[in-house]
Amino acid sequence: MWTTGTIIILTFFAAHWLGSVFSQTFFLHRYGAHRMFSMSKGWERFFYLVTYVTQGSSFLNPRGYAILHREHHAFIDTEQDPHSPVGYSNPMSMMLSTKARYDDYAYNRRSPEARFDGGYPSWPMLDRLGQSWTMRILWCVLYAGVYAAFADKWWLWLLLPIHFVMGPVHGAIVNWCGHRYGYANYNNGDQSRNSLFFDFVTFGELFQNNHHRFGMAPNFAVRWFEVDPGYLMIRLFKRLGIIEMPERVQKGRYPYRAPAQAAMPGAGVRPIV
Repeated sequence: MWTTGTIIILTFFAAHWLGSVFSQTFFLHRYGAHRMFSMSKGWERFFYLVTYVTQGSSFLNPRGYAILHREHHAFIDTEQDPHSPVGYSNPMSMMLSTKARYDDYAYNRRSPEARFDGGYPSWPMLDRLGQSWTMRILWCVLYAGVYAAFADKWWLWLLLPIHFVMGPVHGAIVNWCGHRYGYANYNNGDQSRNSLFFDFVTFGELFQNNHHRFGMAPNFAVRWFEVDPGYLMIRLFKRLGIIEMPERVQKGRYPYRAPAQAAMPGAGVRPIV
């Protein structure tokens, strides 16, 4: 029988997991890196803040995320791919290598190719706050405080370290599993796979094979039995008037064939099919 403390901790963990992965797929990935839809400056700031709050100690800077992800599409499963499992023996080694490259862009230590830069949301004040080690440590203290107050089973404490690195954990799951396990609807010339039929774990991010085929389609699900919860949220936000999305993008199923120097940075990098 579950105790009240166990229920509180598991609910807290689930809320942090879902909030963080929603921010990553909706704001950082589909909006920031790909610009699949548009929104007002006010709503952009709102979701920027939501991303910071939900990711907390593992906040991912939109610039670093967007540039890295665009490079991933351009160089998928090659030596230049910043986060492909090809060439790595385990997810940890892959993500440590990815972190070094991400830090270069997130902290403006290195400039990317022009085709990968620009077009992503920017809020310098919040970026400085989110990347401050003081604030990262305070978030970790907050998470630990919740466990100290409510964790009444020793095994619950095993979940605590995941809170500290929640964003990278999601990235590791998507980039490792989505390029190693599952089935492929398309022969994209890479290792991308669809790992789940109903991707409730990462809000649609594990439909990697579909996404690398149709890189600008906001719905990562393609076949009748595939369900992308992230796209369901996008449809809801469009209906509520929070975002704008052209009908051709909303309904389109077309390969990721954009010119190398796209009008909107990140809308495309090079043909991958």
